[in-house]
Amino acid sequence: MALKHPDRPPWLKVRFPAGGNYERLQTLMREQALHTVCEEARCPNIGDCWSRGTATFMILGDTCTRSCGFCAVKTGRPGTIDAAEPRRVALAIQKMGLRHAVITSVNRDELPDGGTGIFAETIDWARRLSPGTTFEVLIPDFKGDWSALETVLAARPEILNHNTETVPRLYSVVRPQARYARSLELLRVARTLDPGTLTKSGLMVGLGETKDELLAVFRDLRESAVDILTVGQYLQPTPAHLPVARYWTPGEFEDLKQAAVALGFKHVECGPLVRSSYHAEEQVAGAHAGLSPRVMETGIIPLTVLH
Repeated sequence: MALKHPDRPPWLKVRFPAGGNYERLQTLMREQALHTVCEEARCPNIGDCWSRGTATFMILGDTCTRSCGFCAVKTGRPGTIDAAEPRRVALAIQKMGLRHAVITSVNRDELPDGGTGIFAETIDWARRLSPGTTFEVLIPDFKGDWSALETVLAARPEILNHNTETVPRLYSVVRPQARYARSLELLRVARTLDPGTLTKSGLMVGLGETKDELLAVFRDLRESAVDILTVGQYLQPTPAHLPVARYWTPGEFEDLKQAAVALGFKHVECGPLVRSSYHAEEQVAGAHAGLSPRVMETGIIPLTVLH
């Protein structure tokens, strides 16, 4: 007999993507031949974010070398590197008038540098065309190659994000090609290599984890000097992906947020529809004192998105 999945509760309903800004951004992405994690990962917030003129750019193609059980991004053998992609992303950021831009990628484990050169070039091009913009990178683990990590940090992003995604017990089914200890080490090494960059990590709930397991991950992240934490509800993107074990209530999310704040995170986003890059420009401003050392140095305060 087939297992019955829990019904989606009313607090997880989102509006259908529509509106002038949504259509403008969709056209821009197609014109520049760009990918967004909003589309590829079937993010439930795409209608909200795109209507406000914000998006998370996904570089290095649309095919990932890993097969995480939660992720809707296509898995397989990636194509060749597009050397012109960094400039096209930078042009899109310029046309959108972003004060804060988020850049992520698929895993490219077949590349010697994991694609970090393209990350750095993208930020360099974007800074050239949009000198008033701050940048967040959401990066893979690069298989523990910290010289690759150093390449990304050399481009001096204001925020370096790497998601732990779930609790260690569930890694074998949720992130089978990743390692929990390696993700924690990446965040620690990033802090050592560049203390001026804010570090960030995120988790999903609803995959079968317990509250105690989540709190243990929170503590591990704080011991790794992570500044910003995001926690949101996992939603099954297709029937082929991992099922939702349960839906956490808004009250439970509030309890998790208070526990995280008590541990000393500089900023915490915790709620059913929270995603790693959701309202990212507000997360920077919400970090301790509203400013990272990098932002204090540049004098750029990314509070809003300009339309």
